[in-house]
Amino acid sequence: MAEDEPKAVEPELDEEDEWQLYASAGYASTGFILDEGATAEDENSDEPWFDGDDFDFGGNTVNWDAPPCPAPLGIAHVIKIGICDYCLHRIGGRRSEERGAEAGAVLRHEAYARDEELQSKTTQDLCPLCENLFEDIGNIVERVFDSLSGTDFSTIQFGIHLPKDLIQEEDRIRSRYGAPASYPLKSALVEAIHHRIRSSNEEVDFVKERPDIMVLVDGLTLRVDVDVRPIFLYGRYRKLVRDLPQTRWPCRACRGRADDCESCNGTGLQYPDSVQDLIGEPIREALGADDTSFHGMGREDIDVRCLGSGRPFVLEVKRPSKRNHPLDDLICRVNENASGRVEIDSFCWCDRSKIHEVKGSRSEKTYTIRFRADDLADEEMVTNAISSLSGVVIDQETPKRVSHRRAAKTRKRKVVSVDSILIEGNEAQFSLRCEAGTYIKELVHSDEGRTKPSVQSAIDRECEVLWLDVEEIHAD
Repeated sequence: MAEDEPKAVEPELDEEDEWQLYASAGYASTGFILDEGATAEDENSDEPWFDGDDFDFGGNTVNWDAPPCPAPLGIAHVIKIGICDYCLHRIGGRRSEERGAEAGAVLRHEAYARDEELQSKTTQDLCPLCENLFEDIGNIVERVFDSLSGTDFSTIQFGIHLPKDLIQEEDRIRSRYGAPASYPLKSALVEAIHHRIRSSNEEVDFVKERPDIMVLVDGLTLRVDVDVRPIFLYGRYRKLVRDLPQTRWPCRACRGRADDCESCNGTGLQYPDSVQDLIGEPIREALGADDTSFHGMGREDIDVRCLGSGRPFVLEVKRPSKRNHPLDDLICRVNENASGRVEIDSFCWCDRSKIHEVKGSRSEKTYTIRFRADDLADEEMVTNAISSLSGVVIDQETPKRVSHRRAAKTRKRKVVSVDSILIEGNEAQFSLRCEAGTYIKELVHSDEGRTKPSVQSAIDRECEVLWLDVEEIHAD
C-alpha cells in the first residue's frame, strides 16, 4: 500500500496574506502614503521637499507660502484650488458633529462668511485631492451589495487601489496644507465606505484578518471585485469499500476535458465517485458553494479500505453563500449520500492553518494485510519469520508503481510492531504498526528487492498481496 508521505511544509504567503498587499494600510491611519521607491535617506533629508513645480487648478496656482489648515488662510487657499467638501473636512483639522461632506460644507460656509469674494474665486470642478471619488461611495456600496445578494456574511474587509499619480499629488498637497494628522485619501475612502455600509447594515463588522468577504475597489474604473472567502471543515472519514479513490481522478482518455468523451461518458472522471465528492457534494449543495477542495492526511490506495476512527481531513468549501449551518445536519447529509461507502462521525469548523497541520502530520498507522504464497505448511516458521520484522528499520526504494510521481530515493522506515499473525492454507494475514510513509504492500512482496528486508525475503517465498486495510491512524 502506498501511503503518501507528508511533505515538509515551508512557510509561504498564502492567497489570503497576498490579498492584504492591496488592502488599505491601516484604517483611520494618519500616516502618509509613501512612494514605493522612497528610502529612509529620502525621508530624513534636510532638503526641502518642494522641487519648484507649481500646480495650476482652473487658473489658481498652489501658493506654497500659504499656511496649513486649520488656519483660516489655509482653508481659504485649499477652497480656492477647488477642494471638495469631503476633502475639506478630512484635511481641515476641525472637529464637528457632522461627517464627510456635511462637515466640509460647514467649513466652506464659514470661509465664505470671512471672505465674500472667495466663492467667486473657486473655479475647479474636479477636486485635485480625490478627483470627486467620494461622490461615488454610494455607487461603490451598491455594487458591493449587488454582488453579495443572497450571500451570508458578518465580517468584511475593504481595499482600494488608486492611481499612483493621484496618491502622489494628493500626498504632496495634503502634507503641505493639511492639518496635522489629517487622513490620507485611501484611508479616508475606506472609512467613508465603512460608514455608508454601517448605516444600512449594523450587523457587519470590519476586520483586518480572516474576513468572510474581501472587497477590492479600483479607484480608476470603479470596478468592484468581491471575494467570498472559503470556509473549512475538519473531520475524519472511514472508507468502507474498495475501488474508490480519495479525490477526483481525471479521465485518462480526455484528461478531464469531458467533451464528448466516450470513455468517461462526458464526466471527465476516471471514476464517477470519490471520497471527496461523496463528502463534499452534499455540503456544497447545503452551503450553496461553487466547489470543494479535499486535503487529507495522506491517502490510501484506491483498493484499500480505511477503518477505525478514520483518516483526518480538511474540506475547503469555496465561495459559500451560507456560512452558518448546523454541523449535525451536514453529517447526516454526508452519511446519507455515501451510505455504506464512506461515513463520518463529527465535523468542526476550522481555519486554513488546519490544512498545514493535517498535511504535515507524521502519524504512525496500523494496518492489516493478507497475502498468498506457495507452501505455508510450516506455520511456525512462517509466523517466526513475519514476527522477526517487528522493530526493524527497513530500506525502501521508491516503488515502481509510483516512480512517475515520486523522487527516486531510498527511505528508512521503522516497523514498530507485528501481531495477530494468521495462517490459513496458502494465505497469511497479520497486523502491523509502522512509521508514516511506509509502503506496506512492498513490505510484503519486496517490489523486486527494492524493499529490504521484506516478508518475501523472510519466508523465502514469492508473495502476492490480496488486500490491505488501514486499521487506525494514530493522529490524536
